Amino acid sequence: MKFAFGMTIPEAWENALVRLRKHGKWIDTEYGERAWDCPMTIIVSDPSREPRVHLKGIVAGHIDGLFEYVNEVLEGTQDFRIGKDWHYTYHERLFNYRGIDQISAVIEKLKNVPYSRRAQAITWIPEKDINAEAPPCVQRLWFRVERDQLVLHVHIRSNDAFKCCFMNMFAMTELQRRVASELQVSVGRYVHIADSFHVYDRDWKWFVSFIKQISSGFSKKYWYSTQEMRNWCQRQNQSRV
Repeated sequence: MKFAFGMTIPEAWENALVRLRKHGKWIDTEYGERAWDCPMTIIVSDPSREPRVHLKGIVAGHIDGLFEYVNEVLEGTQDFRIGKDWHYTYHERLFNYRGIDQISAVIEKLKNVPYSRRAQAITWIPEKDINAEAPPCVQRLWFRVERDQLVLHVHIRSNDAFKCCFMNMFAMTELQRRVASELQVSVGRYVHIADSFHVYDRDWKWFVSFIKQISSGFSKKYWYSTQEMRNWCQRQNQSRV
């Protein structure tokens, strides 16, 4: 297991990519291609601190895809696709797991016992996921209040470091912020634990190029505050009208 640290989400994500480049190894995948892979734990000291957005981490096809993904996870905007062209959504698994709203249960548990070690939410449903072609990657969320700060640990079995990790981290810390608000505490550290933190062979050229940008400091030009990104998205949407 390798460890990467950062004060903010963009800083921690970049540091994790650098660690992956240094310590990974080629491993075959079930998709018929190799991936540069190692287990990784990413620790973000202050996930609410701006800038929180890394432009290079948004791979949803358009600039406001990051916030659409957050709405998918927190609001269930894509739940209607389950059973059609999607196997699951994180919103369904977290907020309606076999009819149970696990996030509400986490909030109630921590209101009563802030130091509880039992405030968690899971996604894996064995009878649905064992043989699925695209089962959930995020497996478990663990919350606890420490010194009036909400800590969140996210355990993920498989994480595309280059194309998914940043958006996963951003969405999960948005959930952390929401739960902290319900508990009337501040946001504490965020810990992202990936059993397989990887970059696919097809993305290797762009990954190595980006590592060079990180090493030179050039990549910091892609760091934006959340409000800057929302303003940018608004301008983009207005220009389409």
